[in-house]
Amino acid sequence: MSTSPSTPTRGTGPTATGNTGRTPRLPRTPWTIAATAALAIITAGAFTTLAGLLVGPLHAELGWSRGAIGVGSAVNMVVYGATAPFAAALMDRFGMRYVTTGALGLVGVGAVLTATAMTAAWQFALYWGVLVGLGTGATAMAFAATVTERWFVARRGLVTGLLTAASVVGQFVFLPVLSEVVGRYGWRAAALTLAGAAVLAAPLVWLTLRDHPAEVGQRPHGAVEFVPRPAPVRGAARRAVRVLLRAARTGPFWLLAGTFAICGASTNGVMWTHFAPAAHDHGMPMTAAASLLALIGIFNVAGTVASGWLTDRRDARRLLAAYFALRGLALLALPLLLTATVRPPLVAFVVVFGLLDVATVPPTIALCRAHFGPDAAVVFGWVNSAHQVGAGTVAFLGGAARDAFGSYDLVWVGTAALCATAAMLSLASPGAHRPDRR
Repeated sequence: MSTSPSTPTRGTGPTATGNTGRTPRLPRTPWTIAATAALAIITAGAFTTLAGLLVGPLHAELGWSRGAIGVGSAVNMVVYGATAPFAAALMDRFGMRYVTTGALGLVGVGAVLTATAMTAAWQFALYWGVLVGLGTGATAMAFAATVTERWFVARRGLVTGLLTAASVVGQFVFLPVLSEVVGRYGWRAAALTLAGAAVLAAPLVWLTLRDHPAEVGQRPHGAVEFVPRPAPVRGAARRAVRVLLRAARTGPFWLLAGTFAICGASTNGVMWTHFAPAAHDHGMPMTAAASLLALIGIFNVAGTVASGWLTDRRDARRLLAAYFALRGLALLALPLLLTATVRPPLVAFVVVFGLLDVATVPPTIALCRAHFGPDAAVVFGWVNSAHQVGAGTVAFLGGAARDAFGSYDLVWVGTAALCATAAMLSLASPGAHRPDRR
């Protein structure tokens, strides 16, 4: 995000409204903006895990192989990740409100086309992979980092955790409902339900979200002085690429990108895409598997908020190492726990994995901020791209492994080994992070 100051049009009071020159009709505080961002993140997040529920129905109805369906999921994840840095730069150019509302429109269009116009596997890759991937990528964790960077000075780790938890709510909590819709009315009805949610959320986001505290005459939460709104940064695509080229010359960037790629492989790539069909392979009903994913989402909220709180107080590198090590142990045990019924050991796995699943986000954003300063949101967008490359790779390889070996066991064990590698890489990162104890 650019730090070049621009002169406010009027003082520092409530009438300083940036380029609008008008007092806003609705009260907008940093926490109100965070809540609005959470609404957009929840809505878009619901799209990211529906693909796991579509594998079986698409295979049964259209006769596509799981590998072909996995290609569409992989495209979605890679596009999701590649969009993030450019979306962060576009927010510096046009503002968060325009980009976020447009992103919700894209996911709605992609879902409608998937449900009504799709007849071939390549169309799944286009409609769900590209269009939905673009929209969800623009409203993902880089968006959360941008909101936190602009509207908060204190409690950034906590707010990052809360917004990340919002993405988890969208990704998992609605899964049982969507699973029920798929079972009763078919997969097309589930896709159209999400499209309707995006249509309802878009106007609320447009009316409430604002780009910078100075636009409504406020200070960022925890700031002592009024912070002028930075001038729009032109050439968003060029800036995103320039930031990448600068960051890519540093060791911390590659360490963060490597660990976050493994994070994506061990969450989106394997759990969010393949857990439900793997459980179904063991005789578990799809609705029960989706309910377990929803339970993961519930504990994700607690784990991510706690991780944000800890990130304000502890060394982010050590937190990441602990999270990855424990996640790897959990994945290593999973093949022994999957059965046709939900038993206590599997519930224990769900609780542990839920607490660890996206707990890696607050410390990773904190390390990006510590190493890259004003460019942190864009750099995190690129790091998140690595996350989605890892996720997309394992989403595809997991489906291919299931087709080849008739089981997901090799996928769980291999992903656990990757988590052990990420734990060691986390400790190798330079210690630039300073906990925020305010």
